[in-house]
Amino acid sequence: MPSMLNISIRRVEPKDETAVARLWQMLSDYHTQLDPRLPVPTPGAAQSYAARLLETRDDEFTRTFVAELDDEVIGYILGAVIDLQADLFEYVNTGFIADVFVDPTYRRQGVARRLVETMNHWFTAQGVQQVEWQVASANQDAVNFWKAVGGQSLTIRMRLKLDAS
Repeated sequence: MPSMLNISIRRVEPKDETAVARLWQMLSDYHTQLDPRLPVPTPGAAQSYAARLLETRDDEFTRTFVAELDDEVIGYILGAVIDLQADLFEYVNTGFIADVFVDPTYRRQGVARRLVETMNHWFTAQGVQQVEWQVASANQDAVNFWKAVGGQSLTIRMRLKLDAS
């Protein structure tokens, strides 16, 4: 594994809003370049996303952490404790990682791994027994990353585009 940067991981703060918006826009642009079938953000979506993260800052079931290097936010992770199972199935306290993104300049240096480890520690403290996430099928780098941190494929989500005629 490459040497890890001297980064700090901390909870998101109001001062991070612009940086998180920038990173989320980079994440969205990356996904739509990988696969044009993925959702395209609307104008202003990045700012709305970052504002929503800050609104949930005190929510006991949601957590956002940022990775900071030399006072610059270079990555973030958003996770929540949620009930993914319908009431027909046995309840398992589950964490869900909604987003994790690291500025491409700082990739392959352990930043995402540190963000995931921090989130998993928080999940454990909340009594979470398992963690789930979604990955774009075209994002092979992300698939490889998630496998490297112990992730295992569980389901395949599929889509059929209907013809309006």
